[in-house]
Amino acid sequence: MNMIKENPAKSRTLAHLQLTSEVVVVGGGLAGTCAAITAARSGAKVVLIQDRPVLGGNASSEVRLWVLGATAHMGNNNRWAREGGVVDEILIENLYRNPEGNPLMMDTILLEKVAEEKNLTLLLNTAVYEAEKSDPDTISAVRAFCSQNATTYTVNAPVFIDASGDGILGFLVGAAFRIGVESRAEFGELFAPEESTRELLGHSIYFYSKDVGRPVRYVAPSFALKDITKIPRWRDLRVSDSGCRLWWLEWGGSLDTVHESETIKWELWRVAYGVWDYIKNSGQFPDSANLTLEWIGTIPGKRESRRFEGDYMIRQQDLIEQRVHPDAVSFGGWAIDLHPSDGVYSRKPGCEQWHAKGVFQIPYRTMYSQNVRNLFLAGRIISATHIAFGATRVMGTCAHSGQAVGLAAARCAKEGLVPRDLLEPARMRKLQTDLITFGQYIPGMALRDPDDLVSMAVITTSTELRLSELPATGESARLDFSAAMMLPVRPGPLPAMEFLLDVESETDLVVELRISSKASNHSPDVTLASHKIHLQPGKGIPLPVRFDVTIREPRYVFVCLMRNPAISARLSDQRLTGILSIFQKYNPAMAKGPSQEPPEGSGLERFEFWLPQRRPGGKNLAIRINPPLHVFSAANLTNGHQRPIAQPNAWVAELKDPSPHLRLTWPEPRKISRVVLYFDNDFDHPMETVLMTHPETATCFCVCDFSILDGRSGALLAEVSGNHQTVRSITLTKPVVTDSLEIRLTPPENGIPAALFEVRCYGSQTPASRLA
Repeated sequence: MNMIKENPAKSRTLAHLQLTSEVVVVGGGLAGTCAAITAARSGAKVVLIQDRPVLGGNASSEVRLWVLGATAHMGNNNRWAREGGVVDEILIENLYRNPEGNPLMMDTILLEKVAEEKNLTLLLNTAVYEAEKSDPDTISAVRAFCSQNATTYTVNAPVFIDASGDGILGFLVGAAFRIGVESRAEFGELFAPEESTRELLGHSIYFYSKDVGRPVRYVAPSFALKDITKIPRWRDLRVSDSGCRLWWLEWGGSLDTVHESETIKWELWRVAYGVWDYIKNSGQFPDSANLTLEWIGTIPGKRESRRFEGDYMIRQQDLIEQRVHPDAVSFGGWAIDLHPSDGVYSRKPGCEQWHAKGVFQIPYRTMYSQNVRNLFLAGRIISATHIAFGATRVMGTCAHSGQAVGLAAARCAKEGLVPRDLLEPARMRKLQTDLITFGQYIPGMALRDPDDLVSMAVITTSTELRLSELPATGESARLDFSAAMMLPVRPGPLPAMEFLLDVESETDLVVELRISSKASNHSPDVTLASHKIHLQPGKGIPLPVRFDVTIREPRYVFVCLMRNPAISARLSDQRLTGILSIFQKYNPAMAKGPSQEPPEGSGLERFEFWLPQRRPGGKNLAIRINPPLHVFSAANLTNGHQRPIAQPNAWVAELKDPSPHLRLTWPEPRKISRVVLYFDNDFDHPMETVLMTHPETATCFCVCDFSILDGRSGALLAEVSGNHQTVRSITLTKPVVTDSLEIRLTPPENGIPAALFEVRCYGSQTPASRLA
């Protein structure tokens, strides 16, 4: 290569590249990343423009916030509520590779997922600064600049997604937006203030410390906060806290959180370095002697700025009442979680969280601009009131909704449509169906896929579990908290049950039968019957329980052993898909007490929290059931549900089945090219991505090894070992024409029976004998 030598010039222009795509995604946080991957996998050519050096936004190593959504640290009553689809794939992969919660590993997983998509072009360190329009309501291109390669880009596309957090594209093209808090009257939200305000949630910066095994001194920078008592919560500081456990180091909600973001960052640096100075040099924390400040955020994690207006603004009533929307494409379940605008300097609690009794739908109409025809909205900027935003803003929810936007954008690009066109009922049904086939969970909707050949097959299985017992071990749990077994039952009389107790002294035990007021919820807020049983002291005392109650629809019942510290209930090591023990207690990270006690007239609901325990805890109560529960049949494989809801919705083999398998048989030979299997990956597990250490790299319910055979010839068509993902789509090396398939599962190596939520097969719609 020859030397470059340029003569003086009046001016020069930057290098410029012109790109043409079908979908442009602005913003590579978790919502934008999941939207881009989904659109690319749907066949669209995608350009993802991200202004940071890594993907993930607040989930990246630059900010280091854990990804959470409807599961909420397992601190609410939303059972089996982790988000599905691409974000589930990412969370499971992070658990598998990174149970220690190293944020750098999360970066690599996101980069890998994007790099693997051939239809996706990624522009990192590239900021959008201008947009072009073909008419007043239609975007035609965006212009962006990459500081690392001194290159400007013009990217053309028919469809655009703004997932930038602050809504830079929507702002540039004139999309309607709002900043602040709506008044109570505008949307009838009883929890909203009487008058609208400009107050917002603030930004946060975190830090990590490291024990280097020898004393380390710390000299604070001159700008660090000197007087720790200016932070009203200064007494809450602990030497063990780091990362996003310091979420309450927040500030800036009273400022312009877009244009004054650098001012906010400097104040947060002042706070963070001052907090560390107090920990190291106040003398109050001798355990900090060997600690050094390993990392501190260089950009703040943002919570709130612009919210854009779609054809509908999701509001408090949609969340609390769990309203049904015909265009639902996603869901949420985080609390309405609002923070004081003064953040760390406020004398108010760092947050107030108000939960619904279950998950809520998010309608498609919130995900596109009401006045810019080809602009989709993803992430925290979707069309929501400030109150509803308190629940929709978290990353798991943003990512899940981003997937819906990604598929919708790909469809619009391919079919020459604009976002609003997909509201046509047939198009919306098709969008919802395709989302569910990709693993998206839409509450209240079951998959009905006309292309799935399994709907025409007869399914037989090696065995089906009939649950008669969770056998006792030597371990027991004292009833310092009320405990319950969640049992799925069919319509009809309840079976008889028997628990096993250790009783310290003569006492009475109250046993209650509860259900949820909605069959799809898991809040035991309705008591159907209650017995008081007198008990004498003793070990291993059988407690027979019988309720003269008839259940009218398939649902979970909660058999509750109410609090009595003189009694311990025997536990079982047996774990099963769709079976849980729960306890009437609370997680301080998500609630202030064991029951939610909202203000009068707030439109919020009072109810108790009943929570499971994390593994390796969380063992079931030992129980006998007669007659056995018959809820794990092969019929579940085609009911359209891919997780436990009102029933387990899984085929589960018998405990002692050494080679569980199922057979699909068609009346005529069919051409099969692809088989999709949906495994149990414990949707109750939040899978926090950073800071928390998880005891496993794959969930204990997941089938790791399986094979697919031609049921007619016995030929092996596919074999997988070491699976840890929820959804496995197996494209056969060569399509097979057969009237039978056999799917063999290897049970998990922990005594848990093999389980499968769904099987689907795709190929020709025409009987194979007529193919030409």
